[in-house]
Amino acid sequence: MPLPRTRGTALRQRLAELRGPEVPAKALDARALAALAANPGCKRRAILDGAGVNKTALASALGAPSAFGQSQFALTRGNAFEAKVKADGGAALLRLVHERLDRSAEPPTKAQVPDLTAIGPEGRTARTALALREATEAQGWTLLDHPMLALDVAGSPAFLEPDAVVVHPDGSWTVVEIKSFPMLDGSADPAKVGAAARQAAVYVLALEEVAARLEPAPRVRHRVLLVCPKDFSNLPTASAVDIRKQRAVTARQLTRLTRIEDIADTLPEGTCFAPDLPAADLTAAVESVPATYAPECLSACELAFHCRDRSRADGAVTSLGRSVRAELGGLTTVDEVLAAARGEAGDPDDPAVAALRRAAELRAEALGVTACH
Repeated sequence: MPLPRTRGTALRQRLAELRGPEVPAKALDARALAALAANPGCKRRAILDGAGVNKTALASALGAPSAFGQSQFALTRGNAFEAKVKADGGAALLRLVHERLDRSAEPPTKAQVPDLTAIGPEGRTARTALALREATEAQGWTLLDHPMLALDVAGSPAFLEPDAVVVHPDGSWTVVEIKSFPMLDGSADPAKVGAAARQAAVYVLALEEVAARLEPAPRVRHRVLLVCPKDFSNLPTASAVDIRKQRAVTARQLTRLTRIEDIADTLPEGTCFAPDLPAADLTAAVESVPATYAPECLSACELAFHCRDRSRADGAVTSLGRSVRAELGGLTTVDEVLAAARGEAGDPDDPAVAALRRAAELRAEALGVTACH
């Protein structure tokens, strides 16, 4: 007599059915988890990522392929810059960590760079955990180049590979993010810095899980080091970025993601996102899960073009941006907004409705004055 399925086993089976019987799961990485944190209200992305659906293939099957992702040129440039930063045993990188985050410590003149090679992601994760423990006990500077971390996501491990982790002489740990976008006059593009901070927050959460297994637990610093090219050169510079807010948001989103069975339970029987299904069936499956589209999705999600087209077709105000959506209260479509502005619908005591009507009056008055001229 077979053993009854546990809740975790049942969930994994359900997610496999949603993905497709012969479709391999696409592993979650830090970039995907960071994008989830940037749009925590999107159930569509949560269930697709939780089920391991390849959203690039899905978007193409829906007829809305996305250009999301880095170009080959950007990847090559980024790899070359990272190699420069880590040259000579990471001397330049460790110097930046010392200058920006830990000036009171001794200069990192004799840092250790342990070998983290192992077989498979599980082996590399175990080797990284051992190296972190040994480095913490050594009480010196240690640079872990591309360590492997594991983070529990919806009952399954997501294997993550930060650019670097530095262990300080006091035993604390710092995440390092190396990006190829420039830092001009000491500051970089806020949107790109925000994305890097969300990605680093994922690594910090994974490091905290490793630290929690040690006694005493080392401190995982909530100020990460962002390393970028200085101005228009290829010389590295860095900035300390406080990621406590991003870490809290990401932790909440991961907690929601572990309850994706609640989303799965609301889907029609037989729902499947396999990209080889007929377009009509695939569209119906995707549309059965509510999405929360915003223009920011264009730089973070492979399904953004599809969701944007649907949002515009429905006249949803979210397609105008989250700030506009927040100002409009219970008015969720462009038609509702225009009707409220014209005085044809809406509660006059609603601040959003009152503001729209006042704006419409001012517009009419301005156009009337212009017409007289």
